[in-house]
Amino acid sequence: MTGCTSTESTATDGSKVELVNSGKLTTCTHLPYEPFQSRQDNKIVGFDVDLVDLVAKELKVTQEIVDTPFEGIQTGEDLNARKCDVAAAGMTITDVREENLDFSAPYFEATQALLTKKGAAFDSLASLKGKKLGVQQGTTGEEYAKKNGPGVETVQFEDLALLLTAVKTGQVDAAVNDNGVLFEYVRKNPDTEVTAEFETGEQYGVGVRTGNDALRKEIDQVIKAARSDGRYDEIYKKWFPAAPKK
Repeated sequence: MTGCTSTESTATDGSKVELVNSGKLTTCTHLPYEPFQSRQDNKIVGFDVDLVDLVAKELKVTQEIVDTPFEGIQTGEDLNARKCDVAAAGMTITDVREENLDFSAPYFEATQALLTKKGAAFDSLASLKGKKLGVQQGTTGEEYAKKNGPGVETVQFEDLALLLTAVKTGQVDAAVNDNGVLFEYVRKNPDTEVTAEFETGEQYGVGVRTGNDALRKEIDQVIKAARSDGRYDEIYKKWFPAAPKK
């Protein structure tokens, strides 16, 4: 990576954490994925952004965010290439992904959900048999739809924005994605609605390079402390209307 200078910062427990850029905790994410990360007024904001800011503060550095395709994030390619220190992209912890990167302790509970135009008669995958269902490439939503929607034509989109636009314009009949982002979209687009949720028991984690135990442990300590002292709840309430699940 051109211009990359490896450096160290001190973790909460006094251990040394190696960072790819001096004075910065570099985060790979994929925009937009509101309310976890999105661009507002030329600034990247969101739940994940605020959470990683807590880690950066403990390391006495600032967070720098790199927008990159999700495929390079979930495969660990960006982390291994030293493009970033952490991957925070509303990313579900899965066995396949854990083969390519290490995850922090879970920081968010999620399920899959179904988005349609308001009043559409689709409230399950079965009701979409013979119809077009939009999915985001490389996501657990895509995997769930393909496994549980026989007879449904899945249409793949590179990012969330394209997927949501496809529902609005009628390019697809419905879309599957994480419930948090879909409820946020419906709140701002009342001509759409979430008609079903699928209990998949998913949990988000912050990704680090395989073997980067010092940084992973620091993230875990920060998340644990934030849950205990109320900072996590403050961030949650800032981006979501309901209190977090305990």
